[in-house]
Amino acid sequence: MNCSSKEEDLYAPVAYNLEIPSLFSQKLIAPIIPANNPLTQEGVALGKKLFFEKLLSKDNTQSCATCHNPQNAFSDSQQFSVGIDGKKGFRNAMPLFNLAWNFDELFNWDGSEFSLENQAFEPVRNPIEMHETWKNVTQKLQNHPEYPTLFKKAFGIATIDSVLITKAIAQFERTLISGNSKFDRFLRGETTLTPEEENGFNVFMDEAKGDCFHCHGSNNNPLWTDNLFHNNGLDKTFSDLGLGAKTGDPKDNGKFKSPSIRNLAFTAPYMHDGRFTTLEEVINHYSEGLQFSSTIDPLMKKVSQGGVQLSAKDKADLKAFLLSLSDVEFINNPSFKNP
Repeated sequence: MNCSSKEEDLYAPVAYNLEIPSLFSQKLIAPIIPANNPLTQEGVALGKKLFFEKLLSKDNTQSCATCHNPQNAFSDSQQFSVGIDGKKGFRNAMPLFNLAWNFDELFNWDGSEFSLENQAFEPVRNPIEMHETWKNVTQKLQNHPEYPTLFKKAFGIATIDSVLITKAIAQFERTLISGNSKFDRFLRGETTLTPEEENGFNVFMDEAKGDCFHCHGSNNNPLWTDNLFHNNGLDKTFSDLGLGAKTGDPKDNGKFKSPSIRNLAFTAPYMHDGRFTTLEEVINHYSEGLQFSSTIDPLMKKVSQGGVQLSAKDKADLKAFLLSLSDVEFINNPSFKNP
């Protein structure tokens, strides 16, 4: 009997068991996993390899991880990432974690990409980033001694295309879960906070003091972000329109996605343009540095007096609390590092 395929050439991807922290299971709905891109062990492994693969760039020197370093919670310690031609971008590379709970599925600082799969297309072809064509990338991977077999195992086809590449990368990115900071352990009853961290949390939650929780969540939201877009009073006028450039609505000018405040110990510099190098600068901005503009978020209630006017002690304690949200286990997880 003649068979069109040898038995050893037939692969059945194994479902990937996503390890969801208990607090996430208790307080959040299930993560978003597209029906047309389910997580599999083979797909995640391929996506991880591709995330660190320098063949995705024109001169084979840069990968996704170049600007999204695991040690920086998958962000860049530089204010602006430098592409293969030595050109700098104009926004700070966003950290990557807990992306499967980004329920509006709008990514980038300005929400310009829908879905993780679509987001992965742009950096490869961007002339100030990897500056390559997807045609060349697929050809390089097709000629590689390992990739055709890896794609066959993950997707049942050895013919590589850009859609399958971005699907694999998105699978890996959905496994980047951070949920074991000191504050998480405190909420699970496994440790206690210092008096400074406890007061800092109270400052964070107090509408009369820090009033931070509206945009960045609370102990009831383990993502520590609302994943929405806000003008947080950085500028009176805008050289970067943010969400407004995407929607074309002037009311959206100066609005950017609220980043999670997890892992701030690793993700400096801060804000969409990396203008603040320290947490002290960030806290000072909200305390006395707010700038009024017509689109400033109503949540910036004390803009008329420059900010919430925190005392020196409350500033220091707020910083202590914010640092308690940093997850050392996440940045050292071997599952997320270069294979």
